[in-house]
Formats: sequence, C-alpha cells, structure tokens
Amino acid sequence: MSSLSVRDVMSTGVVTVAPDLGYKQIVDLLVEFGVSAVPVVDGHRHVLGVVSEADLLHKVEFNGADVHARLFERRRHRLAKEKAAGETAESLMTAPAVTIGADATLTSAAQLMEHRDVKRLPVVDDEGNLIGIVSRRDLLRRYLREDAAIRADVIDTVLRGTMWIDPIEVDVTVTGGHVTLAGTIDRRSSAQIAVRLIRALDGVVGVTDDDLAWGFDDTSTRLSHAFDA
Repeated sequence: MSSLSVRDVMSTGVVTVAPDLGYKQIVDLLVEFGVSAVPVVDGHRHVLGVVSEADLLHKVEFNGADVHARLFERRRHRLAKEKAAGETAESLMTAPAVTIGADATLTSAAQLMEHRDVKRLPVVDDEGNLIGIVSRRDLLRRYLREDAAIRADVIDTVLRGTMWIDPIEVDVTVTGGHVTLAGTIDRRSSAQIAVRLIRALDGVVGVTDDDLAWGFDDTSTRLSHAFDA
C-alpha cells in the first residue's frame, strides 16, 4: 500500500555550518539561502546541533544588557543570555539536535515535531550523519496527490488488492482528497477495515461512508466456542 516516508519528502541539498563559524556568517547564510535554521555538523557530517533564527535573535533581545548568567535565574532565561553572548555556531546552537531516520513515517515525523516543538528535523543515517532535512512544509506534500491517483489507489490497492472486493460493488469518488464511498459490501467488518485502509492512503484528507451498506453485520455476532479449552 502506498505510504510515503521521510526519505520521499526530505530535502537533500542541506545548508550546514561548521562549529566554529561566526555569528555574522551564519546570519548571511540564512539570508542568502532563505532558510530559518541550519544544522551544525563536524567534519564527518555528524549532526552536533541546530542554529535557528530564534537562537540568533537572543543577541538582539539582550543587546546592551548584562548577559552574564545569575545564579537563581530561570533555566530558559539563563540559556537565552548564554546564547546572546555566543559568537560561533557551537555556542549558539541548540543541542543535542532532534533528528529522525530517513525510513520513518511522515506521521512519526509530525508527532516528533509537535512533541519537541521544532519546525524541522535533520535526517540522519544509522551513524548519525546528515543525509537531508525535513520541514513541516515537506510533510504536507503527501496531500498534493491528484484525485485521480487517489481514486486509483483506493480501487486497485485497497478494494481489489487488499480486501478482494469487486470494485463494481462500490462507487468511489474523490474530490479535493476527500473520498466518498457508496454501494454494498458483504460484511460490516470488511467495510470498516476498508475505510481504515483508505484513510491511511497518501493524499486522503477524509472519508465519507454514509452511503456504504453491508449485507451482514458480523460485528454484533458473538460466536461461542464448541469446546472448552
């Protein structure tokens, strides 16, 4: 069944910086390439951290202020001051970086971004070396499929290929990624499984099955064992 992974949507031409690159040079790179953050990598492209616009703005936030950390300051405020005093990528970066593998699902990438409150994830191989980067915008690419391609996937992959349901029994229409099903399937459980599988297809934003009926409601049947164990 069609299912995109991080590898399918990530960008491979990643702008990176070395740990000793200066503040101004980092700003110049962000402006030149139109990105909001850059991974910090060593000579083997191992990801050490990420420098974002937010990290760089601490210097503006504390411009002219005392940036020396005080003993009883809140940790977040103290770290912001430390970054405001930083002059290289190593002292400015957020570390360790939140990374993800190329074979991870888009769902797991989205959940990780939400949980860790980040807008992008460096993509690494098994050794932790950078091979790409995936952003929130990249995750939305799964919804760019044409309606005709989604409909073909529903019919060929789910109904005919997985459920062994004759497509002539079910009318499938797709509009703006929303799938509408009508017709009759032999069992209610089969209808429920088909709907779940369709929801998981790339490009599907929703499924309406109000007009999908079934010949036998096997979900309410309770079978008793003929023999006791």
